[in-house]
Amino acid sequence: MMEVIKELPQVFADFAEQRKKSFLTVKELKDKGVPVVGAYCTYFPKEIAMAMGAATVGLCSTSDETIAEAERDLPKNLCPLIKSSYGFAKTDKCPYFYFSDVVVGETTCDGKKKMYELMQEFKDVYMMELPNSQSERGLAFWKEEIIAFKHYLEKKFNVTITDEDVRRAVREENAVRRSLKRFYSTMRHEPTPMTGHDMFKVLYGTTFKLDRSVIPAEIDALTDTIEKEYAAGKRQDKKPRILITGCPMGGATEKVIRAIEENGGVVVAYENCTGTKNVERLVDEEAEDIYQALAERYLAIGCSVMTPNPNRYESLDSLIDEYHVDGVVEMVLQACHTYSVESKSIRDFVTKKKNIPYIYIETDYSTTDVGQLSTRLAAFVEML
Repeated sequence: MMEVIKELPQVFADFAEQRKKSFLTVKELKDKGVPVVGAYCTYFPKEIAMAMGAATVGLCSTSDETIAEAERDLPKNLCPLIKSSYGFAKTDKCPYFYFSDVVVGETTCDGKKKMYELMQEFKDVYMMELPNSQSERGLAFWKEEIIAFKHYLEKKFNVTITDEDVRRAVREENAVRRSLKRFYSTMRHEPTPMTGHDMFKVLYGTTFKLDRSVIPAEIDALTDTIEKEYAAGKRQDKKPRILITGCPMGGATEKVIRAIEENGGVVVAYENCTGTKNVERLVDEEAEDIYQALAERYLAIGCSVMTPNPNRYESLDSLIDEYHVDGVVEMVLQACHTYSVESKSIRDFVTKKKNIPYIYIETDYSTTDVGQLSTRLAAFVEML
């Protein structure tokens, strides 16, 4: 097993810088002729691209740096994630986008669908049509979309992707998911072994590690070190335990995590795309039909774009119990209609079924509301 030599604070800092550190790596891969496939969404079935030896990477979308440029083409009252995605693409300020041979889009929400149409004017974008329900009909359609994506890659890159290639990629990515799940499961300890922000640095940073095969050993070694130090008495003070749900987080929205933890709370779980949504479910490696298994795993993601969306409530139910959650913070990006509308049902579920406090936070990628966030979340934590 890989030995962790660095102190934990340095390890967490390294993960926080992983996005920048991988800029050079993606160029080196391109120079070697390795295909690069970029995507924005957790619904992206990365194993299909991995099966042909491509590097997969999440694209820049969590900063207000390029939003002003995006607003030259897009409405100002649009979700900041969509504007940021488009702005980084249009300005070529995202190396991952620049070096991607193809960007895989998905029909999750209306804003993203139309944004991808504009992006197609200057980048090769492959659109995957995502069903809006997790029904049997939806599942059959999504399986067809995954197979169509496989055929697209074979034609574009002049390769053959075999079922065994896909199974190999499934085993590789499942190993990553198992290791990350074991890592964040350490937050079940009370008090916690680390801050929620340090946990987030690892979860978010890992999405920018292009060689997926090295991740399990690295994360397992980190988890072993955390458990060893916890047993030796190195742990956080006891604090109110917070779960964050809602829109994807990263970059600018880390201000919500800081506002919670600088005011006396600790984030013990993330029920969003950077947290359990991304790693909780595995693909059935032994399934007779590997494409059916992929379709089942990805379509089961509990995103608010699904109608109905029972898997999100099931996830919240188990996370609140397993992580001894004292309160739930829902972070919704401005103009994200699906999460905003669904927030009423989430509030009712948290407060009436689970009988714990809930607070709704609406924000964007600016820093103008940092003081307000701190005030509101300080009051919420103090109430707990």
